Amino acid sequence: MSETASPTADAPTPLSAKHLNALRAAVLGANDGIVSIAAVLLGVIGATSDTKTLAIAAVAAMSAGAFAMATGEYVSVSSQRDAELVARVHARSKGAQDDEVEAIMLTSPTHAAIASFLAFLAGGIIPTVVAFAPWGAYRGTATFVAVVLALVVTGWLSARAANASVRRAIVRIVVGGSLAMAITYGIGRLVGHLAGVDI
Repeated sequence: MSETASPTADAPTPLSAKHLNALRAAVLGANDGIVSIAAVLLGVIGATSDTKTLAIAAVAAMSAGAFAMATGEYVSVSSQRDAELVARVHARSKGAQDDEVEAIMLTSPTHAAIASFLAFLAGGIIPTVVAFAPWGAYRGTATFVAVVLALVVTGWLSARAANASVRRAIVRIVVGGSLAMAITYGIGRLVGHLAGVDI
């Protein structure tokens, strides 16, 4: 009788809680940067062809988005760290050894906030650079296509890193991002029309 391998013998090692937290912050920051900035820019592109207005919107969206992501991540991870500290105190009160107490990981709110901030900016650069390239009347289309491709890449990377379904991750993020861009473009187009802006 031949020896058979265990079904989990070749399974990838799951990420630790610390690494999963870092991955979550980076992926969320990058994806939010890509989609948020693209949606804002496409909304403005739908309303007007004025590049000065587009530049103002890009700077405002990048600044507000990056700081909002960093603040939200700091608050979220701070709550998680509080729970981890309580777990350490509880373990110590039950007579746990020092190494057992230290084994309870403490996540860093500061590191998570910085990771989210930088990831958001990195993601937001993609639609910004594409939107300001000399595409002429195809500026909106080029931005949309570039963002979809970027989302495919980030969805694939996040799924591979987390040992999750690649197809599901890509479909989820591409569909969501595409809807966000299409809706904001439509809203911008409508507002521009109602305001009598020269598109």
